[in-house]
Amino acid sequence: MPGLRLDGAGTVKMTTLEECIGIHTRVHNLVEQYALAIKRNQPASHLLMNLKRQMPMLAGKLKGQFGMIADVAASLNLVATRGGSETVKIRMLREGVGSLRQQLEIAVVKIKENHAVIEEVVEGARKPGE
Repeated sequence: MPGLRLDGAGTVKMTTLEECIGIHTRVHNLVEQYALAIKRNQPASHLLMNLKRQMPMLAGKLKGQFGMIADVAASLNLVATRGGSETVKIRMLREGVGSLRQQLEIAVVKIKENHAVIEEVVEGARKPGE
């Protein structure tokens, strides 16, 4: 059995999700570097600014097809811009990044379920390349 084939809409959605998973990986790395810098009492404002730049880009890519996931990304951006305790901010960022990861993985599974192309075998039909 060959690999999974998707219809046109599924391919577009999957491409969007693959780009967003790459951005999510960068965001996750930034959050962990930010947490480590805070723990070591190092300057971390540049990491937070980079995180604030990445989150709207992620939300913008998701907005067209995955509105609810884009709302999670936008709320994660709000967490990054709020003041207050750094430890609380780090905990909320980590929880938000984890939640976002779960939702992206669930979206990938749903796309594979809903947009899979099922090829029917017709008896006596020629296969490509015969």
